[in-house]
Amino acid sequence: MSIARILDLRPEELVKVTARDLLAAIRAAEGRTILAEVICPVMPILYDVGNAELVAAMGADIILLNLYNAQQPAVFGLSPVTGQSVIDAVKGLIGRPVGVNLEAVDWDSDVQGERVKVERGRLATPENARLAYEQGACMITVTGNPGTGVTNSQIKQAVTQIRAELGENIIITAGKMHAAGVGGGAGDIFLSQAEVGGFLSAGADIILIPAPGTIPGITVDSAREVAAYVHGHGGLVMTAVGTSQEGADTQTIRTIALNAKMAGADIHHIGDSGYMGIAVPENIMNYSIAVRGRRHTFRRMAMRV
Repeated sequence: MSIARILDLRPEELVKVTARDLLAAIRAAEGRTILAEVICPVMPILYDVGNAELVAAMGADIILLNLYNAQQPAVFGLSPVTGQSVIDAVKGLIGRPVGVNLEAVDWDSDVQGERVKVERGRLATPENARLAYEQGACMITVTGNPGTGVTNSQIKQAVTQIRAELGENIIITAGKMHAAGVGGGAGDIFLSQAEVGGFLSAGADIILIPAPGTIPGITVDSAREVAAYVHGHGGLVMTAVGTSQEGADTQTIRTIALNAKMAGADIHHIGDSGYMGIAVPENIMNYSIAVRGRRHTFRRMAMRV
């Protein structure tokens, strides 16, 4: 039986969909899936409405939790009921699948500036991936925040271990939105077919690359080459806006959105630092309208939990 496009799945379906069916639903939507990132420890910008609730209300299909500690799970302002996990509480509020970032820190890497401390519960280990999955996560994104010293070799190793731990029960996304403090941030850090092929062979379902225009050297053509390679090997591509350009003007957001779609993005990631902890909310909606129009954007915004 074929799965519906993610565009057509209602909130009660989205929170229950399996990892494999969610991948099929994303593929069927043909580049019209919006993923918004939220920083867990940051106070909501609307005070008594959570940031995850806000980005969902602006049209996001999937929510990605950043700085999520699988060993001490918490989202600022959220109080799960007894017996309920933090992630399940988020899903119950927003009616969306929820993923988490885990960081593949390479302790031997040279970091530009001071290395950012990463708590044990945020590391990309099989243990933390298992905990996040049991807490309700449908996706593990193996990546790195600024200054953490995450390297591609460590990402590959983490993907291999997490896939062995969880099998096909979880979606694994692998890649970098920026250099994470390692190297100079040149485009070939992200776009080497050897590196991408390594992530895929390790078990990644989705390859994460910077959206064209967000990192020096990442053009539509160079990103398109990677996307064609990934699609040819059965994977999906998520382009990321992880450079605080989620706080840029509307025209910039629309340009990035259309360039990412031309490059072959299956999922459009929009980051968490337009304001601290969340993208500028209107930019989520504007990005969504650019890649899938008002009808699908407003339907997603209006569907009740």
